[in-house]
Amino acid sequence: MTREAFEEHVSEALDLIPVELTRLMDNVAVFVEDEPPPEEPDLLGLYEGTPLTERGEWYAGALPDRIIVFMGPTLRMCETAEEVVEEVATTVVHEVAHHFGIDDARLHELGWG
Repeated sequence: MTREAFEEHVSEALDLIPVELTRLMDNVAVFVEDEPPPEEPDLLGLYEGTPLTERGEWYAGALPDRIIVFMGPTLRMCETAEEVVEEVATTVVHEVAHHFGIDDARLHELGWG
């Protein structure tokens, strides 16, 4: 799969998030990178930043939070294009949830682990 196609799947996954939630997303950018850090070679996505639930007055002027979706491990774990689409959607929802302050334990409870 080309990087362009993968990026399109990430964009489509973002479009699946209800408008009511995307309107609340603040100061966050989404990126596709080829590979995760070497110490976490199987990492599919990463949220870097301060969740909305933890922001205060001090947050003004902060650089944007980052949601990163890693193409390499996603393509290696998926056997079909349909699996890639499904996994990208799960990864995007998972990382956006972190932006809203939802931790991994709660995501696993909700089936987005």
